Amino acid sequence: EKMQKYLLYSAVEPEELPTLRELSTMEICKVWSGMSRYIYRHFLQKTAVEIGVGTFAVVPVHASVEKGKVLPVERPMFILSKPLKMFYNLESDEIKIPDEIPVVQPDFEEIAAETHFRHEIVEQCVQETLLCFAGALRDNKEVEFSFR
Repeated sequence: EKMQKYLLYSAVEPEELPTLRELSTMEICKVWSGMSRYIYRHFLQKTAVEIGVGTFAVVPVHASVEKGKVLPVERPMFILSKPLKMFYNLESDEIKIPDEIPVVQPDFEEIAAETHFRHEIVEQCVQETLLCFAGALRDNKEVEFSFR
């Protein structure tokens, strides 16, 4: 199971992040920008993208408009994986991805072709960033991921 590697019993050591150490911040941002566009394209096709620590999906929610009126809207969300939530003892709303929404894994070759990096670099960059993310969860640190 791919997600197991993000359940950390000890802190992330620098040698576990060889690719991130080689890349500049600019390059790391470029990779995640490619990932972001990939996820967006899948949103348009009504597909969710699972990235190991959780899933990006467009989920139907009810928005309160005015005077008790409710409007069904679709909202892009990141849903943390259940085992991860339990392992790190995190609280969050129970959000279910509707069964009719297919879930895919990132196609690193496709993202690589678009970002002009080798696909190994893209895959390792993403996995090591997620390892950092898991490390921050483990150490109870604030985490901010910005996606356009």
